[in-house]
Amino acid sequence: MNIGELTFEEFKAWAAEFHGYPAPGLLIGAYMVEMAKREMPEGTLFEVVVETHKCLPDAVQMLTLCSTGNSWMRVNNLGRYALSMFDKFTGEGVRVWLDADKMEKFPETRSWFLKERAKKDQDTDLLFREIKEAGESTCSMERIIIPEKHLGHKHMRTIGLCPVCGEAYPTNDGAICRGCQGEATYISLERRPVAQASPELKAVSAKEAVGRTALHDMTRIAPGESKGAEFKAGQEFSAGDICRLHRMGRQRVFVEELTDPGAEWVHENEAVKHFAGRMAGDGIDYDPDPSEGKINFRAACSGLLTIDRDKLEAFNLVPDVMCTTRQGDIVVEKGKNVAGTRAIPLYISRENYSRAIAVLGEEPLLELLPLRKAKVGVLVTGTEVFKGLVEDKFAPVISSKVQHLGSEVVTTAIAPDDRKAIADSVYAMLDAGVDLIVTTAGLSVDPDDVTRPALIDAGLSDYVYGAPILPGAMTLVGRIGDVQVLGVPACALFYKTTSLDLLLPRLLAGKDISRRDLARMAEGGFCLGCRTCTFPKCPFGK
Repeated sequence: MNIGELTFEEFKAWAAEFHGYPAPGLLIGAYMVEMAKREMPEGTLFEVVVETHKCLPDAVQMLTLCSTGNSWMRVNNLGRYALSMFDKFTGEGVRVWLDADKMEKFPETRSWFLKERAKKDQDTDLLFREIKEAGESTCSMERIIIPEKHLGHKHMRTIGLCPVCGEAYPTNDGAICRGCQGEATYISLERRPVAQASPELKAVSAKEAVGRTALHDMTRIAPGESKGAEFKAGQEFSAGDICRLHRMGRQRVFVEELTDPGAEWVHENEAVKHFAGRMAGDGIDYDPDPSEGKINFRAACSGLLTIDRDKLEAFNLVPDVMCTTRQGDIVVEKGKNVAGTRAIPLYISRENYSRAIAVLGEEPLLELLPLRKAKVGVLVTGTEVFKGLVEDKFAPVISSKVQHLGSEVVTTAIAPDDRKAIADSVYAMLDAGVDLIVTTAGLSVDPDDVTRPALIDAGLSDYVYGAPILPGAMTLVGRIGDVQVLGVPACALFYKTTSLDLLLPRLLAGKDISRRDLARMAEGGFCLGCRTCTFPKCPFGK
């Protein structure tokens, strides 16, 4: 079968010249491209998104005007041998993929595609014959539309010089270039350090400092006893301070009177004050005067600590600044410290200061979300409990944890393992005005466990079932209308600490919990099951 206006052999020779060798994926890819092109109305300006970086992009570049260089072709490496061709203005188009279900008549092609044999054991001549015979018959196609947010090209971004390597890069990539963020694929054998300039500071002897003011906080450490600022920035030195300075090992000091760094430098105290003002959101307090060049943040009320993790990472990529926090999404008591920030050197360049401020933007880095006083309905499921064969111990466990977080259990019900009975109990709780329903058990793989389908019958939506947390893998989170739903597996009856303890505070703080949120809990989601539980003062959930 021909490929466009070329015979198979003609395209195979061109592929060898263009690609280095006539790769099977490139030959099949050519049929895929031609199949998609026929679906494009004449005169359509189209673009292509390829879902693999292997071979298929070359087929697109050979048979269309689309390339990575002109941005008409993009590679979204999903690991699938497929491409989408679409009108660049409307997004309407087709998606073509190599379909393993259509390869029964072409066993060598199927074996190559599914990597069932090593390359050295493949019959290359047979493979080429099968590809030629099959043509487009091993491909499938569907109509698609590209969402508006994926149409068009990004405008030219601002270019800056990386403060680490000194090379030009798009500043949208962060405070430093992506290579210096750790994405470089090489190790330089020739060091090209960028001079880390600093303002010229003049030091004077401790004796000469008398009557002058300290340029920065000066820390004194008594091993095992104390650490703190012995002298504060702006403090005037007296004759009696000479001996104290010497005992601290300070023979020379920097003083304000002899320092004029210029407008291109920012003092650590000035910088950290501005950082703190942008970092602190609702529920976060801090002392406006830095101590030893840093500012610590504390909870202004009890609640759930939330952190913009992407912003935190971006801020810490800026040279000469830092911010560190406690674990996010945990309950913090009023007055407890939650984070700290500082400029690392005494003076940072105006450029790095501006980068840090730009990263922080206008939205806060830290917030403390108060836990609402929820009206909770506890639904215990299980025929054995409903019939009184087993004493209910679930409701007391759930009620205790709900009340500990300041909420109220307004109704409790026990339902047998019956979909209609469970759904009816949910309806009754909704009528009672609850805004959070906690169900217990009935979430495993047993045939009698019907809690999840019963919740769906009652209107459960936007739910996620299963979490990378032990104990608590069979947890369910969702909502029925505006009412939150938390399905707690039976493990909560045995273990003192489970997924319930990690997720309940987030729900009371009004946070939606997505599949990605749960996936991020995998690290630290393994409870050690200590004989004496110290949660939350332990690694679980952190």
